Amino acid sequence: MHVRLFKPSVGREELEAIAEVFDRAWLGLGPKVREFEEAWARYVDSPAALGLNSATAALHMAVTALRLPPGSKVLVPSMTFVASALCALYNGLDVVFVDCDRDTLQMDLDDLERRITPETRAVVAVHFGGYPVDMPRLLEIARRHDLKVIEDCAHCAGGSIGGRKLGTWGDLGCFSFEEKKCMTTGDGGMLVANDPDLVERVRANRWLGIDKDTWKRQAGYTAEGPDDARHWHYEVAEVGYKYNMNDLAAAIGLVQLKKLDAMNARRTAIIARYLDGLRDSGLVRPLMPYRTDGEHAYWIFGVRVPAAVRDDVIRMLKRSDVATSVHYLPLTLHPLFKAHAGATPVAESVWEEMITLPLFPDMTDEQVDYVVDALRRAEAAVAPQVS
Repeated sequence: MHVRLFKPSVGREELEAIAEVFDRAWLGLGPKVREFEEAWARYVDSPAALGLNSATAALHMAVTALRLPPGSKVLVPSMTFVASALCALYNGLDVVFVDCDRDTLQMDLDDLERRITPETRAVVAVHFGGYPVDMPRLLEIARRHDLKVIEDCAHCAGGSIGGRKLGTWGDLGCFSFEEKKCMTTGDGGMLVANDPDLVERVRANRWLGIDKDTWKRQAGYTAEGPDDARHWHYEVAEVGYKYNMNDLAAAIGLVQLKKLDAMNARRTAIIARYLDGLRDSGLVRPLMPYRTDGEHAYWIFGVRVPAAVRDDVIRMLKRSDVATSVHYLPLTLHPLFKAHAGATPVAESVWEEMITLPLFPDMTDEQVDYVVDALRRAEAAVAPQVS
């Protein structure tokens, strides 16, 4: 049996939505993007949303919207994808890495507070794997130190704390709709903010700094529009980027959004089955303290095994045709950030125990059981090495 790591759950409804866009023959930034933005804002209960072509773009625009002064420092967990840190570098700011909690793998808020200086202006709070950062405590720290908070929700679309959607606790929230995330638009992202002015600050930035996008301009191209020969006119007042979402992606997103809660519920059920199958394991333990009450939306299911045998277990799973990965090599161990090596000792040690296992909504119970059996066989094979 072959079991892939991730798989988008798409079907006839998404194809029909794409066909509708084809029939209209407007594929770029247009009315479907606005419709998706409005639907997403309603779903997370945010006053403003901006559709983009990736969560990386959303993170970049989130930091840009804050207009932080030169020399500002931004706190970022080292246990995350590189985009969480690049958003600060894109804006000419300094990154300060924060270590992770050994059990949850989320930002260690004690370590975060120790690293705050007068130059610290913002925090990128990454809900790694879908397990939420302790947002009430983080916001209390942020208030005391006058810090802005950006939530990186690439892994947790649909997740909540106490009924309040992740992405709406901080000043801004950034979501990923990349093809293997909680829901997909093929590639895509969304920026939300509790202050709509923050979104409006960067609306032109997503479209090369142009003050009026093509969909708005085209309304005046024909006799149906106003009697104005300069309907084509636009102005560029600032540097922008080609970050816009398009109507094809938005059409997929509108369908996926209707399925999101059900897809998250299925992932949670799969995680519960994994946990049950691994309950009495001696060497294998869950990556983090997963909850199966439905409030959290997990993108990753992973396990930890002793570092000395981690790669052996991965090889054995590969021979059983079970796809695996490791999320992530801490950012402080990448060449780009080599000056920070050693700054986050927990992250720089615990990653060597981590294995990401298959998790996707269309995964069958038989596939879950097959992965569990393969993992238990690998565990038995390596056990003599760690006894």
